Amino acid sequence: MTEVTAEFIRFISQDCNRADFIISYLEARGIKAVIMPVEGRNHIYVVFPQSSYNPMFRIKTVIAHYDRVAGSPGANDNSAAVFSMMEWASRLASFRGIHNIRLIFTDGEELGSAGISSQGAFSLAGLFRKLGITNDDVFVFDCMGRGSVPVFARQCVPSGASEKFKKQFAALEQRTKSLLQSAAGGRWVTLPVSYSDNAGFLACGIPAVAVTMLPDDEASKYMFDLVKNPELEDFVMRRKSGTDGSMKEKVPLTWRLIHSAGDSAESLTPESFSVTAEILDRLADMKSMA
Repeated sequence: MTEVTAEFIRFISQDCNRADFIISYLEARGIKAVIMPVEGRNHIYVVFPQSSYNPMFRIKTVIAHYDRVAGSPGANDNSAAVFSMMEWASRLASFRGIHNIRLIFTDGEELGSAGISSQGAFSLAGLFRKLGITNDDVFVFDCMGRGSVPVFARQCVPSGASEKFKKQFAALEQRTKSLLQSAAGGRWVTLPVSYSDNAGFLACGIPAVAVTMLPDDEASKYMFDLVKNPELEDFVMRRKSGTDGSMKEKVPLTWRLIHSAGDSAESLTPESFSVTAEILDRLADMKSMA
């Protein structure tokens, strides 16, 4: 998608049943998708043929949350990423060879403000652990609709993490940075970002990374403000819950728009979708030994 379409406008309308929309959109393109209920949350699992997988290589679990804050169109948070991934699913359906993609649209990400354990991804990650699915590369895409600079979310290894976890996490970080380097021609950054669905997986001991997007001027200013105001990182990462207005004003405009009426279709930038598509297509091609 290089422009906002009528389908996208329907998806962000207040009366849209977003789960039904996603399933119908994919099925109209010959792609099966099923509701995966986990502890009251309705995640959506995209079914690709078994021929798309090879156990010699790591499974790449790719996630975007489809829920949104009540009253907000949620165009950037997180409809842009969802639409990009639905279109990607169409390309994966005709992918030549294996892609090893496990594609999930998650429910309940916005509940994370009440604590990570209330997040839909937390119970989903718990199910992964029960099923022994702990060796996937987990990629979370959130707020991909503004700007053209991919942002690799700076992570903190959970306290008490095992050496095995630290090693897996470091390897996943490196693979992700290499992916962004190749997909964005070197125009990407690592910055502190509020947690997304990666928080639920990390809390369950499963390595996960998050990628978002910012306009170039916002990313540059944010980097400058982080140097001048070291406390800004804690503010953004919610390690401190203060309401200091001066800190809020230093948060990139893109992030100040989310959870509000300002997170509208008009706020999106067309170039974001082509950058996201390039990242996703290269992710499908990426292979690492299991």
